Amino acid sequence: MHEHAIYFSAAAGSLESLKSSNETALNRQSPRRVINVTVKRGDIYYADLSPVVGSEQGGVRPVLIVQNDVGNRYSPTVIAAAITSQKDKSKLPTHIEINSQVCGLSRDSVVLLEQIRTIDKRRLKEKMGRLDDGSMGQVNHALSISFGLDGFGNPLAPT
Repeated sequence: MHEHAIYFSAAAGSLESLKSSNETALNRQSPRRVINVTVKRGDIYYADLSPVVGSEQGGVRPVLIVQNDVGNRYSPTVIAAAITSQKDKSKLPTHIEINSQVCGLSRDSVVLLEQIRTIDKRRLKEKMGRLDDGSMGQVNHALSISFGLDGFGNPLAPT
């Protein structure tokens, strides 16, 4: 078994025991519901991102799942990037344009890979579609820029 799978398998058991003792405000405000779908990296869902602070993207909006599939399977949360249909936003190297005809959205949009959030799966609503492998390659590159994994803006990267 892959070392990350072992970690997440062990963590899954710990998470179940923590759930009852660590109820969050979200848990107390809404009835418990379990999403019985398999969330995959590259999927696009509508998600409720409220409440927000400052410049965070909020409201019910599309998000791209960027977490690995082992984490998606065992964790009650997912890591997601906000998506906007405002294509006039300042173009950053962390923005990936996506075609509505390819991904299932109603309009051409932009994935904001500087707007990454960990969200509870209960925030996920309807699945809209999925990005193709080529677009996910662009997402991977933009994530490496956003997190400083490519040496860009990372003073600790080897030269």
